[in-house]
Amino acid sequence: MKILHTVEYYAPSRGGAQEVVRRISELLAARGHSVTVATTRLDEREESELNGVSIASFDVHGNAVSGLQGEVERYRRWLLDGDFDVMLNYAAQQWATDSVFPLLDELECAKLLAPCGFSMLHSPAWADYFAKLPGVLRGYDRLVFHGERYRDFDFAREHDVGGLEVVPNGASQSEFEAPAEDFRARHGIPRDVPLLLTVGTHTGLKGHAAAIEAFRRARIGPAVLVVIGNSTGEGGCLADCRRRVRRTRWLSLGRKRVLLLDPPRGQVVAAYRAADVFLFPSEVECSPVVLFEALASRTPFVSTACGNAEEIAAWSGSGAIAPAQVRRHGRLRADPRELARIVEQLVRDPERRRIMAEAGHAAWLQEFTWERIALRYEALYTELVGGVA
Repeated sequence: MKILHTVEYYAPSRGGAQEVVRRISELLAARGHSVTVATTRLDEREESELNGVSIASFDVHGNAVSGLQGEVERYRRWLLDGDFDVMLNYAAQQWATDSVFPLLDELECAKLLAPCGFSMLHSPAWADYFAKLPGVLRGYDRLVFHGERYRDFDFAREHDVGGLEVVPNGASQSEFEAPAEDFRARHGIPRDVPLLLTVGTHTGLKGHAAAIEAFRRARIGPAVLVVIGNSTGEGGCLADCRRRVRRTRWLSLGRKRVLLLDPPRGQVVAAYRAADVFLFPSEVECSPVVLFEALASRTPFVSTACGNAEEIAAWSGSGAIAPAQVRRHGRLRADPRELARIVEQLVRDPERRRIMAEAGHAAWLQEFTWERIALRYEALYTELVGGVA
């Protein structure tokens, strides 16, 4: 098949959407399909092909509400001139998908949309967008959701939009079952010291502040919290995280350490595998890839009910959901005291952690490896193009 995936950002950019599209694209390319990703042009990306996937770059920015700027017409003409069998638009509310809406009737390929959460559903500025969206969604052959317990699936069901498919996110079997370096040895963390981990870009929405404060409050003795994330530049939370780390170091009198890291991917995987608990008090998500990575690494997680985290906990038996206050636009604010309480319970109960870890790992191997999930996308695409593989 000739497959097109569209996504706002792609490798070397990092993030959840980038990871999902990259994993699926590369695995389908490895299975012999012709896969192209249409995405934003990045100065740091020099190649037009990466791991068997062709990359078509466009200088376009914005969305249907803030406005579409740049090579919008070039992108649309490229889509109309393309000879693809199937197209998946990954994530609404951004240019690579919103630019496609006016073309749906003209495009002859099989058309799929993965909405990825509708994060602005409750924003007044987006009211007109979502008022028109049910009609737009009916122009797709299938809508792909990562779970049934989040606002995007509820929206489609409430508006009687057909063609709903659930394909979860996952983590890489080849990556998480490969030998890993000794993360504790690299950072001087003794084996008997509790190690907590959180992973997420410093956007200000991934719950870093709540994680650091919960760690400070948790009565678990000497311990280490590792915060892994890349910076977004201006407007992110990295500077605030650094201030919180200094405050925690002073208050804990050296009994607790917080490490702010942005290491190579191999060390990220090693951190997962070394951690005792994965802490994820994020404010807004769709279906957090990091929770599947926790399952793959045998690390029980504590999360807010962001995205479909509750569903992932139920699927895996390896997660605890912490109470959170629902704020503007549906964003969550975790209570650090409640997070600390749950962390204390898990750290003090190694047998419970072991049971959760094994249950999560078994569920991941059975259902949530990228290798298995790629086959589900392939089967869906094949069905839509009439059995042409």
